[in-house]
Amino acid sequence: MATSSKTHLYMSIIQNKKAYHEYFIEEKHEAGIMLEGWEVKAIRAGRAQLKEAYVTIMDGALYLFGSHISPLLNASTHIHPDPVRTRKLLMHKHEIDKLIGKVQRAGYTIMPLDMHYKGSHVKLEIGLAKGKKEHDKRATEREKDSKREAANAMKKERR
Repeated sequence: MATSSKTHLYMSIIQNKKAYHEYFIEEKHEAGIMLEGWEVKAIRAGRAQLKEAYVTIMDGALYLFGSHISPLLNASTHIHPDPVRTRKLLMHKHEIDKLIGKVQRAGYTIMPLDMHYKGSHVKLEIGLAKGKKEHDKRATEREKDSKREAANAMKKERR
Protein backbone atom coordinates (compact mmCIF):
# COMPACT_ATOMS: atom_id res chain seq x y z
CA MET A 1 0.00 0.00 0.00
CA ALA A 2 1.69 3.18 -1.14
CA THR A 3 1.30 6.09 1.22
CA SER A 4 -1.28 8.46 -0.24
CA SER A 5 -2.15 12.06 0.53
CA LYS A 6 -4.29 10.91 3.47
CA THR A 7 -2.60 11.33 6.82
CA HIS A 8 -2.28 8.21 8.89
CA LEU A 9 -2.52 8.59 12.62
CA TYR A 10 0.13 6.46 14.20
CA MET A 11 2.62 6.75 17.02
CA SER A 12 6.19 6.50 15.85
CA ILE A 13 8.47 4.24 17.90
CA ILE A 14 11.76 4.70 16.08
CA GLN A 15 12.90 6.30 12.85
CA ASN A 16 15.82 5.44 10.62
CA LYS A 17 17.23 8.91 9.96
CA LYS A 18 20.35 7.40 8.40
CA ALA A 19 18.21 6.04 5.54
CA TYR A 20 17.08 9.55 4.61
CA HIS A 21 20.69 10.75 4.66
CA GLU A 22 22.08 7.86 2.59
CA TYR A 23 19.21 7.32 0.10
CA PHE A 24 16.61 9.09 -2.03
CA ILE A 25 13.26 7.60 -0.92
CA GLU A 26 11.03 7.12 -3.99
CA GLU A 27 8.03 5.25 -2.53
CA LYS A 28 6.85 4.32 0.95
CA HIS A 29 4.92 1.20 1.93
CA GLU A 30 3.64 -0.17 5.22
CA ALA A 31 4.32 -3.75 6.32
CA GLY A 32 3.50 -5.79 9.37
CA ILE A 33 6.31 -7.53 11.28
CA MET A 34 6.24 -11.06 12.68
CA LEU A 35 7.34 -10.53 16.27
CA GLU A 36 7.61 -12.76 19.32
CA GLY A 37 6.02 -11.75 22.61
CA TRP A 38 9.25 -10.62 24.27
CA GLU A 39 10.02 -8.43 21.24
CA VAL A 40 6.70 -6.59 21.48
CA LYS A 41 7.32 -5.94 25.19
CA ALA A 42 10.84 -4.69 24.47
CA ILE A 43 9.59 -2.41 21.67
CA ARG A 44 6.95 -0.96 24.00
CA ALA A 45 9.79 -0.24 26.44
CA GLY A 46 11.67 1.63 23.69
CA ARG A 47 14.45 -0.89 23.17
CA ALA A 48 14.40 -1.13 19.36
CA GLN A 49 16.94 0.16 16.84
CA LEU A 50 16.81 0.42 13.02
CA LYS A 51 20.16 2.11 12.39
CA GLU A 52 21.93 -0.88 10.79
CA ALA A 53 18.77 -2.58 9.48
CA TYR A 54 17.93 -3.43 5.88
CA VAL A 55 15.30 -5.43 4.02
CA THR A 56 16.14 -8.42 1.80
CA ILE A 57 14.15 -10.70 -0.45
CA MET A 58 14.22 -14.48 0.08
CA ASP A 59 11.87 -17.02 -1.49
CA GLY A 60 9.44 -14.30 -2.64
CA ALA A 61 9.09 -12.77 0.83
CA LEU A 62 10.58 -9.72 2.55
CA TYR A 63 12.75 -10.06 5.65
CA LEU A 64 14.12 -7.45 8.04
CA PHE A 65 17.81 -8.00 8.83
CA GLY A 66 20.01 -6.22 11.33
CA SER A 67 17.34 -4.53 13.42
CA HIS A 68 18.25 -4.74 17.07
CA ILE A 69 15.61 -5.32 19.74
CA SER A 70 17.21 -5.58 23.18
CA PRO A 71 15.40 -8.05 25.43
CA LEU A 72 14.12 -6.88 28.79
CA LEU A 73 15.99 -8.08 31.84
CA ASN A 74 12.87 -9.78 33.23
CA ALA A 75 12.33 -11.87 30.08
CA SER A 76 11.12 -15.42 30.52
CA THR A 77 13.61 -18.01 31.76
CA HIS A 78 12.69 -20.64 29.14
CA ILE A 79 13.16 -18.35 26.12
CA HIS A 80 16.64 -17.35 24.94
CA PRO A 81 16.04 -14.13 22.97
CA ASP A 82 18.13 -13.28 19.91
CA PRO A 83 18.20 -9.46 19.64
CA VAL A 84 19.20 -9.37 15.92
CA ARG A 85 17.19 -12.27 14.55
CA THR A 86 15.71 -12.09 11.05
CA ARG A 87 12.06 -10.99 11.11
CA LYS A 88 9.58 -11.65 8.31
CA LEU A 89 7.62 -8.69 6.95
CA LEU A 90 3.94 -9.14 6.16
CA MET A 91 2.45 -7.61 3.02
CA HIS A 92 0.02 -8.69 0.31
CA LYS A 93 1.57 -10.91 -2.35
CA HIS A 94 0.89 -8.45 -5.20
CA GLU A 95 2.60 -5.64 -3.24
CA ILE A 96 5.64 -7.81 -2.60
CA ASP A 97 5.80 -8.82 -6.28
CA LYS A 98 5.67 -5.16 -7.35
CA LEU A 99 8.50 -4.26 -4.94
CA ILE A 100 10.62 -7.24 -6.04
CA GLY A 101 10.17 -6.24 -9.68
CA LYS A 102 11.38 -2.70 -9.03
CA VAL A 103 14.36 -3.91 -7.00
CA GLN A 104 15.44 -6.39 -9.69
CA ARG A 105 14.80 -4.21 -12.77
CA ALA A 106 15.52 -0.66 -11.63
CA GLY A 107 18.25 -1.26 -9.04
CA TYR A 108 16.35 0.00 -6.03
CA THR A 109 16.99 -0.97 -2.41
CA ILE A 110 14.32 -1.52 0.23
CA MET A 111 15.08 0.34 3.47
CA PRO A 112 13.24 0.32 6.81
CA LEU A 113 12.25 3.93 7.58
CA ASP A 114 9.97 3.99 10.60
CA MET A 115 8.63 1.54 13.16
CA HIS A 116 5.29 2.63 14.57
CA TYR A 117 2.10 1.53 16.28
CA LYS A 118 -1.05 1.35 14.20
CA GLY A 119 -3.76 0.55 16.65
CA SER A 120 -2.32 -2.20 18.83
CA HIS A 121 -0.08 -3.56 16.07
CA VAL A 122 3.58 -2.76 15.42
CA LYS A 123 4.12 -1.80 11.77
CA LEU A 124 7.19 -0.96 9.72
CA GLU A 125 7.28 1.70 7.03
CA ILE A 126 9.65 0.62 4.28
CA GLY A 127 10.88 2.74 1.42
CA LEU A 128 11.98 2.01 -2.12
CA ALA A 129 15.31 3.83 -2.20
CA LYS A 130 18.15 4.76 -4.52
CA GLY A 131 21.60 5.46 -3.09
CA LYS A 132 22.89 9.03 -2.91
CA LYS A 133 26.31 9.99 -4.18
CA GLU A 134 28.60 12.04 -1.93
CA HIS A 135 27.83 15.30 -3.78
CA ASP A 136 24.08 14.63 -3.33
CA LYS A 137 24.58 14.31 0.41
CA ARG A 138 26.49 17.60 0.53
CA ALA A 139 23.78 19.35 -1.51
CA THR A 140 21.12 18.01 0.87
CA GLU A 141 23.12 19.32 3.86
CA ARG A 142 23.50 22.76 2.23
CA GLU A 143 19.77 22.86 1.54
CA LYS A 144 18.97 22.00 5.17
CA ASP A 145 21.42 24.64 6.43
CA SER A 146 19.94 27.37 4.21
CA LYS A 147 16.39 26.49 5.33
CA ARG A 148 17.50 26.58 8.98
CA GLU A 149 19.20 29.95 8.51
CA ALA A 150 16.13 31.39 6.77
CA ALA A 151 13.89 30.16 9.58
CA ASN A 152 16.20 31.71 12.20
CA ALA A 153 16.25 35.03 10.29
CA MET A 154 12.44 35.02 10.18
CA LYS A 155 12.31 34.41 13.96
CA LYS A 156 14.70 37.32 14.62
CA GLU A 157 12.63 39.66 12.41
CA ARG A 158 9.42 38.83 14.31
CA ARG A 159 10.98 39.84 17.64
